[in-house]
Amino acid sequence: MPKRILTGRVTSDKMDKTVTVLVDRRVIHPLYKKFIRRSKKYAAHDELNICKIGDTVRIVECMPYSKRKAWAVITRNGESVSGNDVRPIRSRQQA
Repeated sequence: MPKRILTGRVTSDKMDKTVTVLVDRRVIHPLYKKFIRRSKKYAAHDELNICKIGDTVRIVECMPYSKRKAWAVITRNGESVSGNDVRPIRSRQQA
């Protein structure tokens, strides 16, 4: 299974080594055929605590860090984030 990569905006940085990322997507309404916005919040790992509120980040799916945190920040405002060792996802064949 390939890793998913999402782009979003940091909405909270109050936790240690964790940021909350709001990811917006556009979907077509099944009846009215109009684009509507849907959004979801993800808890992402930020090892160096460098992400601030309002930053645009890219997050990648990885092995779980905790109960609700299975994403890691890979870029911040277009620049690569060093120090984030992303836990690789094991496929079902390896497990």
